[in-house]
Amino acid sequence: MNSFELPTAFIVTFAVILGALVGSFTNVLIYRIPRGESIAFPPSHCPNCDHQLHAIDLFPVFSWVFLGGKCRYCRAPISAQYPIIETISAVGYGVLACFFPLQDVGASLFGLFFFFTVLLAISVIDLQTYTIPDSLSLVGVLVGLGFAWVNEKQGGYFFHLPGLKDAFTGALYGAGILTLVGNFGSYLLRRFREAKHPTTPIDYQTLNLGALVGIWFGPLWAAIAVVLAMLVNFAARRYVRIPDFLTLPLVLLSVVFKISQGLDSNLITTVLITFQNLLAGAGIAALIAGFYWWLAPEPEEELPEEEWDPIAMGFGDVKLLALIGAFVGVSNVFVGLVIAILAGAVLGLLVYLITRNRKIKFGPFLAIGGFIALLYGPVLSDWYTSVLLGGM
Repeated sequence: MNSFELPTAFIVTFAVILGALVGSFTNVLIYRIPRGESIAFPPSHCPNCDHQLHAIDLFPVFSWVFLGGKCRYCRAPISAQYPIIETISAVGYGVLACFFPLQDVGASLFGLFFFFTVLLAISVIDLQTYTIPDSLSLVGVLVGLGFAWVNEKQGGYFFHLPGLKDAFTGALYGAGILTLVGNFGSYLLRRFREAKHPTTPIDYQTLNLGALVGIWFGPLWAAIAVVLAMLVNFAARRYVRIPDFLTLPLVLLSVVFKISQGLDSNLITTVLITFQNLLAGAGIAALIAGFYWWLAPEPEEELPEEEWDPIAMGFGDVKLLALIGAFVGVSNVFVGLVIAILAGAVLGLLVYLITRNRKIKFGPFLAIGGFIALLYGPVLSDWYTSVLLGGM
């Protein structure tokens, strides 16, 4: 036995115990956030008899087992979700402690614990409610950037953890690519008609403007264009349309034009820069919209179902991939997205064959992809690069 085995075993054991305890709190997040309840007050209580729970009732996994899955006070059944979430959390924390040794990554490990907890909570909430709370995804983006700053100071690059610039760019690209997929897809679903009820002062049409400006001038000018559009809408006290039939074709034409400019020079570099600016422009616009809608939400009008605009992808998925990008960086965010798409295609098909339900909750698949990308992203990227170069 070498001198490193005992400390490592102790740290992993500590991580598992911590994960189980945090898993208990994760259940609180899953239950209370969709209901708009405080996650701190009142203390944990039985939802059936409202009796406050004591420490002996809250011991992860074991309390549920010893109580036979029933409340100690009213004997109402307790969902098996509680020990399942606590177990998943314990295992996830243990895996992270093995992959990212505390003695090497330091405080960054606790950032990864946070990342796993948020992914787990978001996945279950999305499965249950078809929503991804901004209080988890957007706060997660901010925490991810702070985590990247800490990691940069501690030299976490040895474990492929992103620095601040890489994390911010990963968040932009993650938000940008799903924004574009969602906006183009929604335009097709609307059969090339404009959205019926755009939201003042910023709407999906504004995000297309950000993508268009980003292609030509970069993300900073895209952000300026979006803010100026918002100010115009504030001044007009209504949404001044930026028609999709103009911006979306111009986005495609701009991409083609930019790439054609590189045919006589370095085509690969031109293609990369073009798509980087496109994704960054759409991503910064999406994050501005996301934070605005969260912090200063407009009152929602109750519209009849026939008035709803069809959408190809929920905006919660956009913010979730931004969160993932902030924690795993630029290259790994694309690895996570590919894994999510493959998992969604396979498992989504199985779910459809069993339940005939066509609605696929993409959030859990993004969470799975993000976690796998965190653990194996560099390995998968190196493998793909070797295969690509080997085939050329």
